[in-house]
Amino acid sequence: MSPTLDVRQTSPHVAEVWLNRPEVRNAFNDGVVAELTETFTALAAQEDLRAIVLAGHGKAFCAGADLSWMRSMADYTWAQNHADASALAQMLWTLWSCPVPVVGRIQGDCYAGGVGLAAVCDVVVAAEGLHFCLSEAKLGLLPATIGPYVVRAIGEPAARRYFLTAERFSATRAAQLGLVHEVVPAESLDAKVAEIVAALMANGPAAVKACKQLVKDVAGQPITPLVREDTARRIADIRASIEGREGVRAFLDKREPSWKC
Repeated sequence: MSPTLDVRQTSPHVAEVWLNRPEVRNAFNDGVVAELTETFTALAAQEDLRAIVLAGHGKAFCAGADLSWMRSMADYTWAQNHADASALAQMLWTLWSCPVPVVGRIQGDCYAGGVGLAAVCDVVVAAEGLHFCLSEAKLGLLPATIGPYVVRAIGEPAARRYFLTAERFSATRAAQLGLVHEVVPAESLDAKVAEIVAALMANGPAAVKACKQLVKDVAGQPITPLVREDTARRIADIRASIEGREGVRAFLDKREPSWKC
């Protein structure tokens, strides 16, 4: 465990990454940004890893940028601000592009950059009673680096409202918008996360990663001849793979596939 992240390998196939600054509501600074980038880069390279849970210790999931970090930014030059923001953008991209499915466990309030962390997860489970807020405009700023991911998650109309007004919204509202997939009582949060992880583990490991990449590649794209050919190639590739053949044989033989044995 580091001072900023608590990284656990709970099994050969599952890792947990916990934001570990509860005293500042898990707000991040340049150190946290660098460590998240390094951690997810390393986890992405683990071939046997099949799920990552992103969570936070304490009452809040993530409050966005650390106040001390923000104070230092006040004296930054444009070049320093750009370098700092580029590191944040790279961190978000590293989590977004991780081939391993990422499950967000949101146990408390989620503000500003914390909303970005939720938006880059593949599946998000949130506890009842917490709030989300894209609060940047209140400080005369904007949610720029997290913007592409949040807009993808909640859509342009909702982004127009919540980027511009910086209003808080509930976990239930976040689920209506698509940012959150499940809202459960706090005492059921871990059980629901475990259920999602178990569902991921029940499926073909290579197929799950291929499904994640497929969604990213086709989302928002026109269904052109090139896209149709690409999707045909993908299914042909996976049908002919060792895992694809095993999965179909197991189904026909009415037995468990090798990855579940």
